[in-house]
Amino acid sequence: MLLAVISDSHDHLYRVEQALPRLQQAQAVLHCGDICSPFTLKRLAEGLPRTPIHVVWGNNDGDRRMLAAVVSGHQHVHLHGEFAALEVGGLRIAMTHYPAIARAVAAGEAFDLVCYGHDHIAREAHLGRGWLLNPGELAGVLTGRASFALIDTETRTVTWVDLP
Repeated sequence: MLLAVISDSHDHLYRVEQALPRLQQAQAVLHCGDICSPFTLKRLAEGLPRTPIHVVWGNNDGDRRMLAAVVSGHQHVHLHGEFAALEVGGLRIAMTHYPAIARAVAAGEAFDLVCYGHDHIAREAHLGRGWLLNPGELAGVLTGRASFALIDTETRTVTWVDLP
């Protein structure tokens, strides 16, 4: 199964549009927070109409009531709050926005994969048997690198996608 992990889109609709063709290849999408506005979540939902999208809150997701209202019209989009625990493609996955929480959860070894965002730095690491992944920032405004990750759940390999 192909799983896409994105984070920190920060209302950058141009980057969302650029990412959609590659995101459409995935069987599920995880967003690790900082979507920001309802219109960005709506575009993701409409651009991936048959793909399950799992979202956790970030520190810049301000109008959570309106974000939830967008989700109410899209059965395939799931808001999990501050933390998500899922099983996707045979992997036990945790999602949070925050690096410190992600590192602590990964060290606990209850999950195969722990995904996070917040610091906008794309990285993959292993802590014990825990696998830690930050897809970087989709917006590409803080680091200058607009990126996300595609994970093959069978081989447990990551393909990094950099947007121009």
